[in-house]
Amino acid sequence: MSSLIDTHTHLDDPQFAMDLPQVLARASDNGVDALVSVGIRPESWKATWQLCQEQKHIHPVLGFHPNHLLELEDDCWPALSEWLGAHRPVAIGEIGLDYHWDTVPRERQQHYLRLQVRLAGGLGLPVVIHCREAYPDCLRILREECPSGLRGVLHCFSGDASVAFQALELGLHLSFGGPLTYPKSDAVREAARQSPLDRLLVETDCPYLTPQARRGKRNEPAFVRFTAEKLAEVRGMAFEEVAAATTANARQLFELRKDS
Repeated sequence: MSSLIDTHTHLDDPQFAMDLPQVLARASDNGVDALVSVGIRPESWKATWQLCQEQKHIHPVLGFHPNHLLELEDDCWPALSEWLGAHRPVAIGEIGLDYHWDTVPRERQQHYLRLQVRLAGGLGLPVVIHCREAYPDCLRILREECPSGLRGVLHCFSGDASVAFQALELGLHLSFGGPLTYPKSDAVREAARQSPLDRLLVETDCPYLTPQARRGKRNEPAFVRFTAEKLAEVRGMAFEEVAAATTANARQLFELRKDS
């Protein structure tokens, strides 16, 4: 069975509290050899970190999600950035902008995006970018902060080919999740078709955004196979080729050993 890496999960989510061992077993049965688990606020960092210490094939990404920034006191940033540096995740994230919910002032979102991009650069780590209905501002800030390019990924990519090309010019990878399989996602599929294979990743963003084949159910890492199959279909390629490429891309971006 072809190996896959689910590059974006939220395994500390309460929806997995009762059956995480079974979830991980199903992922393994479906060829998911490694996972990236994302802690999106300080309260979830410890749980994410502990899980990754216990399960060596799970790798931590830690950061401040834009929708949780009101929970932070401005004077806590030095201590929190020190914690991130000491624990050294495989990336800083997910960070970015979310103008869909718009519950956090945009200026605050932009400020912390800049802070975290600078932190990642100082630590030599890639970034995992969350961007929802905010591509112009997000890409502008990334260009300003990293004029010579940056290492990272736009997770759960939802833009069109024009946005994809701008992200690729910055040096970013594009990660595709369940929405790639949705009937109305023609623009996303076209972006996936046109983008270079060596810059593509697959993810679930579980427990959210379940692929079309399992809509109505909780998403889980085993379902990343449906997204990889759709990506292969969109690009007119064999599934095995897409699986091998996205796995190699993930290992290179996050510096994952082949035995992890």
